[in-house]
Amino acid sequence: MYLVAGCWLPIAAYWPPTSGVRLPPTANSQLATFLRFQTSMRPRDQLPVLAALVAGAALFARERRGRQTVERFAAAALETLLNAIEANDAETGQHVRRVATYALTIAEMAGLDERRRHAVERVALFHDIGKIHEALFDIVHDHEKLSASDRRAIDTHPRRGADVLAPLDAFYPELAEGVLSHHERWDGTGYPRRLRGRQIPLEARIVTIADTFDAVAHSRRYQKGRGVDDAIRVIGEGRGTQFDPTFVDFVLFPPVISRLEREHIAAGQPRSRRRTKNKEAVPDVRFRWRSESLRSLRSRKDRSSRDVD
Repeated sequence: MYLVAGCWLPIAAYWPPTSGVRLPPTANSQLATFLRFQTSMRPRDQLPVLAALVAGAALFARERRGRQTVERFAAAALETLLNAIEANDAETGQHVRRVATYALTIAEMAGLDERRRHAVERVALFHDIGKIHEALFDIVHDHEKLSASDRRAIDTHPRRGADVLAPLDAFYPELAEGVLSHHERWDGTGYPRRLRGRQIPLEARIVTIADTFDAVAHSRRYQKGRGVDDAIRVIGEGRGTQFDPTFVDFVLFPPVISRLEREHIAAGQPRSRRRTKNKEAVPDVRFRWRSESLRSLRSRKDRSSRDVD
């Protein structure tokens, strides 16, 4: 009991009642029992209890640090995969970053919370990762219009992408499922599983709209871009058949159209080199673990230098 209570006490101290974080009922019971028992003990008998409390707190701190380290490795793995997409096909790399920007705009205007917006962003960034598979390499890099057999091969990319991302399910459970579902249609005629309506993951329902917007508005190697107006028209025509009508209504809202148009214009500007101080025209969606990690590393280096002095 002491060791368990020792694990819960630092959590209760770290998150005050105003934070919105609530301990499980079993934790509250364990803490209450521990506090009542501890105050009734003689001072000399409290030493083993306090030792167990310290051990529990140390165990919690170690587990928390370990979890953060593993989560950062998982985020680094995602960034490595994103770099692999760009190394294999710069055009696809630019495409997925634009889709992530458009998808985030839709998610924000729809009022999704931060956790769900991050999930949408990840699915958008990796929705085409299946296209780097060796079986699709020549087709993806061919500038000719796709044949029927090429189209059937390309249609396998959602499942191939989900297979690539499956090892990260423990950290990002929505990622592989969202990538697998981003070509499903609201009316159930999509692929690969012919899901219908709300059977389709929310992240995929948003990403498919953003993907269509970019595919129509932007020029690709096999077709010329038709601009924002045509992209909005195509999305509107797909309301209730290809797309979730709720999110289509958000996209057709004039402030959202204006924002998407600004982002489309910005993405069409010439892309600067990474070594210059200019911002890249293609939206650069950065992984959030890196800035915190670098700040922590700089802080440790500063303390070490002061100790040496």
